[in-house]
Amino acid sequence: MEHRPGEEGLDRRPDGVSDATVEAVGKLSEAFETIEEVRGRLYGLHRLTGSADLALGDAVEQLRQAGHAELADTLDRELVGRNVVTGRWTFQVVEDFEDGYYATWKRLEQQVRDELMAGRRHVYEAEMKADCRTEDEPGHEATPDDVE
Repeated sequence: MEHRPGEEGLDRRPDGVSDATVEAVGKLSEAFETIEEVRGRLYGLHRLTGSADLALGDAVEQLRQAGHAELADTLDRELVGRNVVTGRWTFQVVEDFEDGYYATWKRLEQQVRDELMAGRRHVYEAEMKADCRTEDEPGHEATPDDVE
């Protein structure tokens, strides 16, 4: 039976790889996971800012209809569609982040794993799981195939 990713079992360390290397690559993976979380939050910023801008447009129209045209005009002119950072809407910030900083992180993290871990992910965590799990205890199986 072919295994899905993550079901390789807990023995992932390539032959000859030292504890220090496993720990260093594990720390790099931890750092990259933080960058993945930043990426998600950046998309959250993008979506929330867009939603706020659309709601602002509705509020401007409601103010105008309620007889507050001067305030509505000020909001419309100064805030609706405004750049969130100089020269950029959030989609541009997301694209710059993904094409530059994030892409470099992803490429180099993959390169380190390819060169030092034969491309294997989560070697450090797999060894931690092997050390922490209780053999033959329900809920402590090494992989889904070990569930009876």
